[in-house]
Amino acid sequence: MLFGNPFIAMQGDTFVIMGSAIGAGLTMIAGIGPGIGQGYAAGKAAEAVGRSPRNNRHITMVMLLGQAVAQTSGILALVIALILMYGNPMVSMEGSIYVLTASAIGAGLSMITGIGPGIGQGYAAGKGAEAVGKRPKHKPLIIRTMLLGQAVAQTTGIYALIISLVLMFANPLLALV
Repeated sequence: MLFGNPFIAMQGDTFVIMGSAIGAGLTMIAGIGPGIGQGYAAGKAAEAVGRSPRNNRHITMVMLLGQAVAQTSGILALVIALILMYGNPMVSMEGSIYVLTASAIGAGLSMITGIGPGIGQGYAAGKGAEAVGKRPKHKPLIIRTMLLGQAVAQTTGIYALIISLVLMFANPLLALV
């Protein structure tokens, strides 16, 4: 019973659901990064096409490939938001309602980390499109380098995903209360 109030004790799962709704909303803030990154990539690709119209197909392909990778942090955030809304294991967990509610919010907050990878990956995509516009013969090398850089840039987004999943499915904080 929370603070001796039987009404709050009966409504504990409601608090977890409320925290999950807040967490799901916070999670989607991560979409800011991919939006900025993809816009940057599109702008750089447009500049490159303006300078080298005959390389339009190559530039556009690199831009779209780079933008797809830049979207991954937004997709990871969407997955966490959907789990919080539709498959949330915390609703049926035993333990402190406060810890579970805070964990649902924390799972959403951690995904905001996806802003950085989204911007960084979009920047790499834009520079890749720009480089292919200048030197189309080096497209395979440019793409490899761009994708490698984007993969490394995604690591913080993956760390956030792991923290969110741990908070939702294997919460070590419940053992501390």
